[in-house]
Amino acid sequence: MRFLIKSVILTMFFVPVAALAQTDKYGKADTIYADVEKLNETTWKISISMVNDEYVAGISIPLKLSAGTVRIVGDSAIFRGGRVEHFAFKAFRADTAIQCVTTGLLANMGPTNHTLSPGSGRLYTIYISSFDKKPFEKLKVDTATTQPNNSLMAIADYIQRNNPPDTLPLNRRKEAEIIPVFVVREPK
Repeated sequence: MRFLIKSVILTMFFVPVAALAQTDKYGKADTIYADVEKLNETTWKISISMVNDEYVAGISIPLKLSAGTVRIVGDSAIFRGGRVEHFAFKAFRADTAIQCVTTGLLANMGPTNHTLSPGSGRLYTIYISSFDKKPFEKLKVDTATTQPNNSLMAIADYIQRNNPPDTLPLNRRKEAEIIPVFVVREPK
């Protein structure tokens, strides 16, 4: 009986962890870092960087932000000087109602060969400020899922696959998905 109870408890804790594990079919697990830095009493910045060991064609980074009772907004994203500066499509959307920001990045939307090459470094920077210029001392950042179905993900470029199709049918899209590790690094 004790063995059965222990087995059930272990299954309850480890099955969900395995289901949420990071996946990367093309090498080591990639990592996205969010480096949080206070600029002044009402403004913070989050530098988003990535370590990847394969060519990446797209990235989705939805983030949940919290400053306690102070309402905040992601007022801008700066891509200049980042590893995705050359991407064809860079979208940044702030949702003040749910305190989230969503960034969508596509390397190529036409007859170019743009990708995010294997490597590491800053992708872009998000600036966060408070409504009504209220000061806030702490900024919490985590991943989220935003509408319609944006979750933390990268898409491997077709160059990694054997005999790549021109377009990837919907039933084969999981082949290109990379679920990276997400790490928040706060100021000391």
